[in-house]
Amino acid sequence: MYDAAQRAKGLPGIDFEVMPLLIGAIGGSLLGVLVIIPLRKQLIQIERLRFPSGTAVITILWSRIAGKDKLRYLLYACAVSALWKGLLLTGLINSTPQAIAESGFGIYDGELTFGLGLLPDYIMPVLYLSLMNVGAGLLSGRGGLPFVVGGMLAWWVISPVAANMGWSDNVGVIYGSMLRPLGIGALIGGALMSVVMTFPAVRSALKSLAAARSGGGQGANEVSLRTIIIVGIVASALLFTAASMTSGVTFLQAILVTVVGIIWLALAALIVAQAAGRTDISPISGMALISVTIAMFMLDHNVTGAMVIGVAVCVGIGQGADMMQDLKTGQGVGATPRAQQLVQLGASWLGALVAFGVLLVLWKNGPGGQGGFGDGTNLPAPQAGALMGIIDSITSNNIPVDKYAIGAGAGALLGAAPISGLGVLVGLAMYLPFSITLGYGLGCFANMLFLRRKGKAFYDRVLVPVGAGLIVGEAVVGVSHAMYNVLAGG
Repeated sequence: MYDAAQRAKGLPGIDFEVMPLLIGAIGGSLLGVLVIIPLRKQLIQIERLRFPSGTAVITILWSRIAGKDKLRYLLYACAVSALWKGLLLTGLINSTPQAIAESGFGIYDGELTFGLGLLPDYIMPVLYLSLMNVGAGLLSGRGGLPFVVGGMLAWWVISPVAANMGWSDNVGVIYGSMLRPLGIGALIGGALMSVVMTFPAVRSALKSLAAARSGGGQGANEVSLRTIIIVGIVASALLFTAASMTSGVTFLQAILVTVVGIIWLALAALIVAQAAGRTDISPISGMALISVTIAMFMLDHNVTGAMVIGVAVCVGIGQGADMMQDLKTGQGVGATPRAQQLVQLGASWLGALVAFGVLLVLWKNGPGGQGGFGDGTNLPAPQAGALMGIIDSITSNNIPVDKYAIGAGAGALLGAAPISGLGVLVGLAMYLPFSITLGYGLGCFANMLFLRRKGKAFYDRVLVPVGAGLIVGEAVVGVSHAMYNVLAGG
């Protein structure tokens, strides 16, 4: 299997064997669950992160018991969000790109541009018209403000400074070559500082897990440390096997890439869990790109071997973020963490099998009957395009190391601040388009305004079910639309 863009250009492709990728994905899914278990107490009970999607599920589960008012607000918000998402998907309210370029105002591809022709592209306000995004901000409130401030810093300070200094005035270049590398660096630096700051709490959690075997202490509600060690050995063996099965990877390289991959997966899982807990947004693609970059260097630019590690890390951190949302939901409805953890350990690998099955079907029989992914097909896979760009930059020795380093230093300094997770939030804001940050910020400011004027009771009775409904309504329509496109071949 190889990329359709290479095939269309008549270039030789890279053969990928499915089995190493699948084994790596299964190992990564198990590791993603394991690294999250010791973090549950720190992120959910001590830092009390909001986890908007988890909060939305809690609201749905309790809506019938909590009273008719909450259920009504939930359903109303769900309906409004679903209808709005459906309207955006029809394209009926879209302006033409030419009209937007001339007037600086209009809606296209789910985004509202409102620079009114008065501002240059690199600082022009663009709002992602997602009520799900606003709902996440509505549930997060004041805790999401550092994320919003980080976006303003990136797009309204760094971007115009870069343009006025003559670096570039192209918004795509500023974002792709400056803001995104700075954001990824800040994410890593902030996460490393979070590890340092939270190490005593994590060590305490591991001790309680060790005590769980004897049935005493707070760790009795968690899986035992012995279980974690056993499953960790199995998952590590799977990852090593996947690397060893890849053509061109030596025995020593397989050991090295497995050890480094596990360490990076744990750090990336912490980054994604913190980001999801505060904003409901997970920089999974960025973390996966970094894992591929690291693996490429360790494996002497072996692309197939790097992809095995990249798949394992991507699946692992996605599983970790999902599990932390589930644990948040479980806390809200009175579930036992140990039971949830055991179910996740026993079933997480199934997702890798299903995902690979779907990908193989799409590869061979994609929408419109055309197989493959990439430019020139009905499945352009933009994240895969970004990964190709990373691989090209590595092979051409054109990696923005300076920007990664500057971002990492800034993220580490912010991570040491009294505000929990500040470095990760600012890095995430730089990594993402400002249109997403701006919409999320509207929800945060609305939360603060209503809390100030209406009080905590109004927040619990109205804002929480409304925020949950906005998330669920858009999610249902978005997933349904995607499924329809696949089944209908559109």
